[in-house]
Amino acid sequence: MNDTAAAARRSVTFDRPLLCTAAQDLRGYVARLAGRGLLLAVTSSSVLAVGLILVFIVKEAWPFFLSGHAAQLLTRTGWHPQTAPYEFGGLSLMAGSVYVTVTAALVAVPLGLAAAVFLSDICSFGLRQVVKPVIEVLAAIPSVAYGFFAILVLAPWMQRHLGFATGTNVLNASLLLAIMAVPTVVSISEDALTAVGRELREGAYALGATRAEAVVKVVIPAAHSGIIAAVILGIMRAVGETMVVWMASGNASQIPAPWWDLSQSVRTLTATIAGDMGETEHGSVHYHALFALGLVLLAVTLVLNLVSEYFLRQAKKARRGG
Repeated sequence: MNDTAAAARRSVTFDRPLLCTAAQDLRGYVARLAGRGLLLAVTSSSVLAVGLILVFIVKEAWPFFLSGHAAQLLTRTGWHPQTAPYEFGGLSLMAGSVYVTVTAALVAVPLGLAAAVFLSDICSFGLRQVVKPVIEVLAAIPSVAYGFFAILVLAPWMQRHLGFATGTNVLNASLLLAIMAVPTVVSISEDALTAVGRELREGAYALGATRAEAVVKVVIPAAHSGIIAAVILGIMRAVGETMVVWMASGNASQIPAPWWDLSQSVRTLTATIAGDMGETEHGSVHYHALFALGLVLLAVTLVLNLVSEYFLRQAKKARRGG
């Protein structure tokens, strides 16, 4: 009995007092404050970097908007910044970006969604563990490698077999952009489809739906927010790409006529900035015009990012049950 009482006394014996001294309490408060400050600084660094980039771009683009050429950016199609009469028409560049982005989305979205449905509802778990990493590896291939493939393989093939006058055109660039956007669409869409859960699927099967009916009429509508976010992020991947469109689109500042002819060459905003910046005199109108194009591109990507964030939040709410 005495041994039991002694063991009980030892079990409630503490090496440190329950109450902290004033110095210990102060050190704990300072440590917590320093830790929170460090984490706040780390998380705020990306926001600060984006803010500084935005300020720099606006600062460098502002002289162009004060010049007499600013109205040409949205009213003319010719881009002739180095030969008189100077022309800074951005319509053809914006149209080129829209052409390659929309065409790439028309290819990447159906392929990506079909692959996501296959991974989430059709293939076995073991096959999924092999297929999904292989698809995601496509995102790790350098864009310049895609560009060389477009020039050396795809462009000659299009000229020989499709009869195109030039192999560097809208279709060439769009196909490569679609391949680059597919991993983003597949990864996020597959996560959204998987997050729907087994209950909805089993409920659909219990009501007599086939697998195809359950996927099309139940699973995809339930995951629509995540799928839309995946599509938007895939489009952003295509909008911001530089090397592939620079090497594969032909770099002709024109709007295709007729509009549906994808065999014509175009020039995009990103390719123009990348191609002209290295040969532009610092402080010239041409120099500031390139930053104006960058500001337009930044505004477009910002809007797309906000829209994708909205749909991602909606998808998270749906996973939590509202």
